[in-house]
Amino acid sequence: MDDPTTNRLRAEVKKAYYLSERYDVMSTFALLYYEGDITFEVLGSFIRVSDNFLRIDANHFFIVYTYTEQQNAFKASQNLLVNLDKYFNNITSCVALDIFDTSLHYTAVFKRLTQILNETKKNPYSRIEDENILNGLI
Repeated sequence: MDDPTTNRLRAEVKKAYYLSERYDVMSTFALLYYEGDITFEVLGSFIRVSDNFLRIDANHFFIVYTYTEQQNAFKASQNLLVNLDKYFNNITSCVALDIFDTSLHYTAVFKRLTQILNETKKNPYSRIEDENILNGLI
């Protein structure tokens, strides 16, 4: 991950933590894996206006489901995958969700999401997972 991406990731996590502390609103962090070319405009059309996302590399996007607890973020992720599947006719994408814990450093948030995503890719029957998939691994 290059420096501008790292800086933006740190800023997005800090902003979500600030909103939580100041206004008592929850957010959920997610990591989307998508094989293939997708532009910001196309992906942005499938993500809610209130949410933020940034490209980590060619196949990964960090998403902040702002004002959204994990259960609703799961539903938003389902909608995202359905729309991507319809638009691109591609079912290889998957999403990792993690608990919202303001004590975690932004690098820990990203590492946990990466671990969850790696485990999700191993399971052909599930395309969205949360931190519970790590229970037997950590």
